[in-house]
Amino acid sequence: MKTLTHYVLRLGDNGLVLSQRLGAWCGHAPELEIDLALANIGLDLLGQARNFLTYAAELEGEGDEDTLAFQRDERQFSNLLLVEQPNGNFADTIARQYFIDAWHVALFTRLTQSQDRQLAAIAAKSIKEARYHLRFSRGWLERLGNGTALSTQKMQQAVNDLWRFTAELFEADEIDLALVAEGIAVDPRSLRAEWEAEVFAGLSEATLSVPDESAYRSGGRKGLHTEHLGPMLAEMQYLQRVYPGQQW
Repeated sequence: MKTLTHYVLRLGDNGLVLSQRLGAWCGHAPELEIDLALANIGLDLLGQARNFLTYAAELEGEGDEDTLAFQRDERQFSNLLLVEQPNGNFADTIARQYFIDAWHVALFTRLTQSQDRQLAAIAAKSIKEARYHLRFSRGWLERLGNGTALSTQKMQQAVNDLWRFTAELFEADEIDLALVAEGIAVDPRSLRAEWEAEVFAGLSEATLSVPDESAYRSGGRKGLHTEHLGPMLAEMQYLQRVYPGQQW
């Protein structure tokens, strides 16, 4: 598979998997306004995923967005481990969303300058959505962190539990480095300072502590996932697997 196709698939898989996670909140969120907000963020991410996956299919010269979403197996997905983590309670979802939103804002801002015009165009559209997502997740991070003793405890626990998946956001491999040299991709390592500035400030405003460095986990971009992705894909892909090629 071409290097650029790999890179575009990674971006598409992140949005696809996270949108599926957020969609599971529909009808189950703490209140109606949050229910609608999470659903809308999920739809934004699904739209981003569709743009990236459609482009990946064009680069590959076969299939389409549906083929890539529904006909690949777990080991063929290259999303970050962070986005496949279960929804858990509302604090878990907010911590996961805040970490990825801060990363998306930094990433898409830089990706608008890509020498690949299609990637730059997708990023230009996505950055507007990502900034709104960040306002939402940071707002709830601060609200829960500065809320009751219970909400503070749950928010801190969520941050602690998900922290081990954040280092993967900044790992660069041969695919990244080859495309960075061509002016196409963003070097993930260049995102760390901006991400940490945002996240450390957000945690401070929420009176939450930055977790100590622990045993970080990675491998999602190489198809090495946690135990949570397989069951989620089985549910997401069920209809297309049973009735291949069906359309609404």
